[in-house]
Amino acid sequence: MLKQFFQPLLTWYLAALKTAGYPAIVLLMTMESSVLPIPSEAIMPPAAYLAWTEGMKLFNFHFTGWPAEIGLVLAGAFGSWLGATIIYWLARVAGRPLLVRYGSYILMPPEKIRKSENWMSHYGPMGVFVARLLPGARQLVGIPAGIARMDYLKYSVFTVLGSTIWCSVLCCVGVKAGQDEQLMHGEMRHVVLWLGGAALVLGGLYYFFVHRHMKQKPEAGR
Repeated sequence: MLKQFFQPLLTWYLAALKTAGYPAIVLLMTMESSVLPIPSEAIMPPAAYLAWTEGMKLFNFHFTGWPAEIGLVLAGAFGSWLGATIIYWLARVAGRPLLVRYGSYILMPPEKIRKSENWMSHYGPMGVFVARLLPGARQLVGIPAGIARMDYLKYSVFTVLGSTIWCSVLCCVGVKAGQDEQLMHGEMRHVVLWLGGAALVLGGLYYFFVHRHMKQKPEAGR
């Protein structure tokens, strides 16, 4: 269902990469890091291969090779920070009661809010950094951070650091796997195959840092 819903957007994105360049990446990564479950694995690798082979545009400038890749990582990290900022301030301004009541309308049901709070209560500020590297946690971590009124500068620093590492990994995957035509069309299973050992490591991290703690029951009084 989600794949069918987002496929037109991803199709537009793959075409827009050649004309819009970095702004298209910023836009999609902002959406990915906010409330819309667009996988970054379908955003960064195709852009990385295009940047490596044909270059990437920014207004009237055209970058190729490593400068293009560095710009791509920066664009992805910036977009991730923008999306994470939206979630953080939404949670901080709205507060927990309002999010619990109306969060379902913006893809934040009470269960998702509870799980994200379990994560934050267990790992604290460092959890923001780890979350940016893990599927299923990237979009959630801003909710408890905002509700808890975590220092915004600290939240931003850990978000940018984690996002930069994750975008760098995806760019490396894109350059190495770019010969796979189906990868260039956003086929997620081909991205996963190319991740290989990295996917296993991330899966282990996800289990130990996310899955176990998100299954914890809410505290009394919640």
